[in-house]
Amino acid sequence: MRGEGYYDLLGVHRHASTAEIKSAYRQKARTVHPDAGGSPDEFQALRQAYEVLVDPLQRAAYDRALDRAAATATPVRARRPGRKLGEDPSFTAELPVLDPDALEWWDAAREKARTADRAAPGHAPAVLLLAWLLLVVLPIMAGALAVAVWLVLASAVAIWLVRQHLEVARAERAVADEFGGTVVFGSPGAEPDQWGERLTAELLERYLTRLPGARIFHGLAWPGSVFADIDHAVLAGRRLVLIESKTWLPGHYAADENGELWRDERRFLGGATQLPEAIEAFRALLPGAEIRGALIVYPSRTGEITTDEDFDVPAPPMTPDQFVQVIGDWLAAEAARVDVRLLRKVRAQVV
Repeated sequence: MRGEGYYDLLGVHRHASTAEIKSAYRQKARTVHPDAGGSPDEFQALRQAYEVLVDPLQRAAYDRALDRAAATATPVRARRPGRKLGEDPSFTAELPVLDPDALEWWDAAREKARTADRAAPGHAPAVLLLAWLLLVVLPIMAGALAVAVWLVLASAVAIWLVRQHLEVARAERAVADEFGGTVVFGSPGAEPDQWGERLTAELLERYLTRLPGARIFHGLAWPGSVFADIDHAVLAGRRLVLIESKTWLPGHYAADENGELWRDERRFLGGATQLPEAIEAFRALLPGAEIRGALIVYPSRTGEITTDEDFDVPAPPMTPDQFVQVIGDWLAAEAARVDVRLLRKVRAQVV
């Protein structure tokens, strides 16, 4: 590798998960690929590093070689008893159980669902009849001379309202034929190291399906890509949140306006995010939509994850409970709305 290690070449740490290695490779391959103006030798080296590290057996052999090289180069330091370094392969975080009374948007979403149900097409005939009666009866009470004029106007309004109702009903039938009752599209990663994605999938279905207009997606590609570049997304009306699931070491995480990640007030070199670029790509794909990002971070071993509460940056790290509170409240503004045009376009990106 001309003196450059595989981990350094991909820009990941020694204990990076397979998902992080895949993500780092996809991100770098876009820039060093010969079709993008990169060097064939550089792309071949990147590909070689990826193929070794993504294969468990080859990676284990490579790690042993690194350990042997380090042992011959520097003296071995004794570790303190009981000290835990790196990720714990046997550890899996647990989702929080949140009290609905602590979620400000929870009851508001239920009320919006009831309002949407009362305004559904099934109630439209009664509304139309009431409107027509008011338009007819009130003029009669005002004087017989105006009856003829008001009858014409009332009939015209009633015909227009009925046509609107029929058009809405046809549109809803078309949507039902196309999507059925599907709320979740795609599936989270199934590999052993992708348990963070599966936890997030459970989190989204446990809480955000409370919003009747919310639609959940797993494994989305950027426009023009064939990879599952984005772990998850949730669409409610014209609001879309793009989500990455991360399993990182315990610590305090933050992000800046440029999408750079920090851990314990130092530049974080143990992982990366593509959310800032993904947000721009989806804004171009979905003009007029409101789009934001979120990194849901789980500890990769026993310990606590905390974050800065600056959630307006492009890729803010969040704990699962912060995500439910902050993003749930943001999506609840359009709790009962389904934008069919956006739904079609987002669903088309599921790979």
